[in-house]
Parts: sequence; structure tokens; C-alpha cells
Amino acid sequence: MLTLHDYMPSLNGWKVRVLLGKLGIPYQTKPVAIFTGENRTEQFLAKNPVGAIPVLELEDGRTLAESNAILTYLAEGTPYLPKDPYLRAKVMQWLFFEQYYVEPAIGTLRFWTLTGRLERNAGGMVDARRETGARALAAMEHVLKASAFLVGEKLTIADIALFAYTHRAEDCGFSFKDYPAVAAWLERVATRIGPGHPVPLYGSEAQPA
Repeated sequence: MLTLHDYMPSLNGWKVRVLLGKLGIPYQTKPVAIFTGENRTEQFLAKNPVGAIPVLELEDGRTLAESNAILTYLAEGTPYLPKDPYLRAKVMQWLFFEQYYVEPAIGTLRFWTLTGRLERNAGGMVDARRETGARALAAMEHVLKASAFLVGEKLTIADIALFAYTHRAEDCGFSFKDYPAVAAWLERVATRIGPGHPVPLYGSEAQPA
């Protein structure tokens, strides 16, 4: 059976849990106590030298880190990752986009906001991330005005990956009223994900993962 080394408030871990659930793949969860340094032990670093979660451990002991890489691995041969080379590359485009524009901007701003650390980072750091987040939402708005999902008319791992942090953007000051196509897309994705996969909220001790 697959083992998912995870930290439950993590939205990156949430992406993987959603896809595992949608595909009906059985797995066991092994929580990682990141605040006591469990992710910095030699045992865990052997699974992911960066010390981050999630990490998917295969039945034969091999491990795979980085949430979007895990999504790609799990989605192989399923409708969530197109076979067509161009559409497949478009999915990858959005996965890279999510890690470069969305998570570092919206994800970080949300974390700072919910943990009371926004003022500590006020100034250029906050302004730059807010500008990047607005740019990301504007790019998604442009595409989603003409498409039901990020890559064509079907849900893919691109939508699951982007949904995670995007749908909590209002937690850190963005308004979906400014991005109506994004708001409509969020509703479509949420409907297809289903109520069995609630998005976790960061607590006062949480950190991005």
C-alpha cells in the first residue's frame, strides 16, 4: 500500500489526498510532526532531502516528493492527465505556474495573515507578493473566460493544484469579485472535488508546506 507522509494543514498535501480519493487509490497516512523537527531527522531526509512534505512512499520503498510531481505520477494513465502531448504540456505549464506564481504569493500571504505575521513582513516583501498574486489571478481570469477548466473542458490535475491556494485567496485580501471567471471556475472545481475533501485551515502554529 502507498504511504503518504503528510502534515494535515498543508494545502500541498491536500492536493495529493484529493487525487488519491478521486482515483480510489488506497493509502495510509503517516503524519509528520514538523514542529518537533521530525522532518529534519536523518530518516525523513532520506525520503526527501529538502525535509518538506508531502512525500509519497511506494510499496517498494521508493519515495517521491513535491506535490505536483506526485500528482503527475498518480494521474498517469487517467483522465486527469491528458495523453495528447500538447494538452499534457499545458497541464505541466499550469503546474509550474502554480509553484512559481501562486503558492509563493497567495500561499505565503495567507500564512502571514492567518498567523499574525503580516506586519512583521510589511513593506516590499508583502507588496511584491501581492503584486505577484494579482498577476496570477489576472492570468487565470484571462484563460477561464474562454474555458471551463484550465486545460480544455475537463478537470485535470492542473485544476486540483491551482484550486488549493487560489480558493483561499480572500483570506489574504484578494477579492473574487475582481475575478468573476476565476470565481465560477472555483465553484465548478469544488463541485467535482466533492464535499469529502475539505480544505484545512492553518492554525496559530502552522507553517506553509
